[in-house]
Amino acid sequence: VMLTLHLQTGVKMGGSLSIYILAPRAQTLVYVQYPIPSRTPGRTNKGFPLREGDILSSGSRGAITCLVDSCRWPRSVDGFVYVPYIISPLYGEITIETGMLDISSATCVKFVPRTHEANFLNIQSRTGCWSYLGMIGGSQTMSLQSPGCMWSGVAAHELMHALGFVHEQSRSDRDHHVSILWENIIEDQRHNFKKYETNNLNTAYDYSSVMHYGRYTFSEDGRPTIIPKPDPHISIGQRDGPSLTDIHKINILYNCGRY
Repeated sequence: VMLTLHLQTGVKMGGSLSIYILAPRAQTLVYVQYPIPSRTPGRTNKGFPLREGDILSSGSRGAITCLVDSCRWPRSVDGFVYVPYIISPLYGEITIETGMLDISSATCVKFVPRTHEANFLNIQSRTGCWSYLGMIGGSQTMSLQSPGCMWSGVAAHELMHALGFVHEQSRSDRDHHVSILWENIIEDQRHNFKKYETNNLNTAYDYSSVMHYGRYTFSEDGRPTIIPKPDPHISIGQRDGPSLTDIHKINILYNCGRY
């Protein structure tokens, strides 16, 4: 299952960024692709089905239950949530660490280089951009394929999946805020636009979320697949970095208190 997102960068050429999400323990993979703009057929990663375009999930822990289940990274005695990581030497660290800083500078979640910790993010340049959903334990691979996925906002998107967050337009109240144009969606990708009974953390719907699909995601013929309402001109699908509401949600989920 593949997700195609419209990357709003002002670039009008073809091309794409690919993103996956691996759901913990379930060993299934979800793939997301950000075209500029293009139509790309759905695919899987090594046989694992992809959900919502970039969430790998099946049975034991789904994207929708993560907010109320045990997928959060643990809080330290000092009140911070430390997420250890290692980054492959195959590419520079600055873009990825900028995505980390966008989160850690405004929340109690701190990404720290791994020393001896048993649970950590293992950031590699695999095929596409993908992550497990929430903490799964042990060495937890997150892929940011170079060079296509090397944007700090894409890194932040995947990091938010690793923290336990799913796509904004999957939330239960989405029909009040966006219209899904089913007739414009590639037929075998329509399942990616399902909505779920989600824990929305008492937050308003966020068009500017770094977790929101773009206007042309999975477009059949270049026409929009998602239209905001009541104002159809609202921008969606940005990958510049976490929005203020994204940051607020992290602080709520991880009980960050003073942030």
